[in-house]
Amino acid sequence: MDQALALNILKSGKNVFLTGSAGAGKTHVLNQYIKYLKARKVPVAVTASTGIAATHMNGMTIHSWSGIGIKNKITRSGLVALETKKYLKKNLDKVKVLIIDEISMLHKVQLELVNTVLKHFKNSAEAFGGIQVVLSGDFFQLPPIGDEPPKEKFAFMAPAWVEANLTICYLTGQYRQSDNQLNDILNEVRSGRISEYSIQQLVSSQNTVLENDWNPTKLYTHNVDVDRMNLKHLKELDGRSKNFTATTKGNQKILEVFKRSVQASEHIELKVGAKVMFVKNNPEAGYINGSMGEVIAYSEDDFPIVRLMNGRKITANEENWTVDNEMGRSLATYIQVPLRLAWAITVHKSQGMTLDAAEIDLSKTFEKGQGYVALSRLKELKNLKLLGFNQTAIEVDRLALRADKRFQELAAEAEVEFTSTKDLEKQALDFIEICGGITNPDEIKKHGKKLKHKKSKKSTYELTKELVVKGWSISKMAEERG
Repeated sequence: MDQALALNILKSGKNVFLTGSAGAGKTHVLNQYIKYLKARKVPVAVTASTGIAATHMNGMTIHSWSGIGIKNKITRSGLVALETKKYLKKNLDKVKVLIIDEISMLHKVQLELVNTVLKHFKNSAEAFGGIQVVLSGDFFQLPPIGDEPPKEKFAFMAPAWVEANLTICYLTGQYRQSDNQLNDILNEVRSGRISEYSIQQLVSSQNTVLENDWNPTKLYTHNVDVDRMNLKHLKELDGRSKNFTATTKGNQKILEVFKRSVQASEHIELKVGAKVMFVKNNPEAGYINGSMGEVIAYSEDDFPIVRLMNGRKITANEENWTVDNEMGRSLATYIQVPLRLAWAITVHKSQGMTLDAAEIDLSKTFEKGQGYVALSRLKELKNLKLLGFNQTAIEVDRLALRADKRFQELAAEAEVEFTSTKDLEKQALDFIEICGGITNPDEIKKHGKKLKHKKSKKSTYELTKELVVKGWSISKMAEERG
């Protein structure tokens, strides 16, 4: 299914499972739909199964948003207790659309709890309280944490999944891998039948000499290896360290959870020569989440100047990470330079990134899906060097494999049905009206511009800092601001 049809199905108000291989454009479609809803004043909750995934979309974890936390069951009295949390009641009462990204990492018990909570707050027996639910992810990627067998973990095994009567949108495009070699290998891994030829290509990459003249990022399966490698390389650099400390504003309780999920650490130590990775998308500034570079100097404002792999030099100014409510209003903001040391990162933290080149150690792979996630971060096979390899790295879960085949069949049926549907546009308008949104084109345009302006608006602190750097006096600043 192409992205345009998937987006139209989402707009019709159907409950949807949006899936496809890594790099198929799932996040792009979600972002387009979120933008569409917000421009029409439809309250949408943007959540994800992990904090890292949530920060990619200015959202929060589904556990925090729904109030389920780390619970694995909830009683009637527990539901009543949740009602005393004013912010929770306000959020759940208003929401019309719930998005949960990286659904592969959400335990089936947790999906069931979200269903229960929404039914209670909406006072409805319908699935998820009668709101539209959009689940997105790929079950070949990282699974939920837990010791249970797969059938006890995967979200698609939850009764709530069946109850929601999800339309399957299986994206078939590929917007990351630019060479057929790597794409073919990844497709074979997904099929559960990887050829000896493909295995040999991967094994032979252990002898690859990467073309760039500086160290590519190393991916490890364990944090201890990542921390050891980054600290080792930073200490080896000459020169003084420069430290960057994050600033925050907004709800402190939300921030305590949120800042643990942002990939830009609260305290970042850098030196000239440090290998770094951008951890936020900002195409206008010239980088995306996963862009690699080296700190070569500091700007007049003392921000790192980074030379990317393509030679372009970019000043890594502070970025804002925000948690927004259903109406797009900021609840909490985390401000930090969008960088992390990148001689090494974990496979887990690489999910959602596109890497220019990487050395990947899969010798300690302990979970099915880790190898697929790691390999699918790259665009081309020639930019891969394996440091270690074991068979688990290319194995996929058999239950996920069977489920994926069924998802493809259901998506094909949905494609036939919705391609021939004549009134998708009318369904979309009806859905917006049911949600209490706006449908007048002039109002939509006006509100969309307002949201865009709000997103790009700089804080008073940032504006003041810029004027101080320019040498403005306090009296001149006051005069300018009226």
